Amino acid sequence: MVAVIDEVEELLEEIGFDAETSVLTRRQAQVLALRERGTSQADIADALGTSRANVSSIESSGRENLEKARETVAFAEALRAPVRVRVPEGTDLYDVPQLVYEACDEKGVKVDHTAPDLMKVVSDAAGAAVSGREISTPLIVGVTADGTVRVRHQQ
Repeated sequence: MVAVIDEVEELLEEIGFDAETSVLTRRQAQVLALRERGTSQADIADALGTSRANVSSIESSGRENLEKARETVAFAEALRAPVRVRVPEGTDLYDVPQLVYEACDEKGVKVDHTAPDLMKVVSDAAGAAVSGREISTPLIVGVTADGTVRVRHQQ
């Protein structure tokens, strides 16, 4: 198992992991890298000389940190997006593409999605905020200058 730890360290070095600038600790990065490779928590615990419960806690904290980082990036992108469309609760998902296209036309921003593709992007990103065809939680659909679509739950 020491060889696996060495391989993970090589991987972290290769991809440029830097604990000083990352939202992850080195240990979180190691555990997540091993888990992504299919290594069980018990095997990781043996290799690191700790308990499976500790590995579980490290993995959970690491995943939470990654989700916070994703949310921060989405927030930053939403701030600079020239197009922001508020999609109220109760809106039919099939009406969302037209709302987005109209807002993009006003700002001169091109969206590289057909209506069905755009509905899928919104539905996938919104998760539980879309129930069937209905928007059940208000959303903000942002479109960046390069046409990237980002969806956020409205607070």
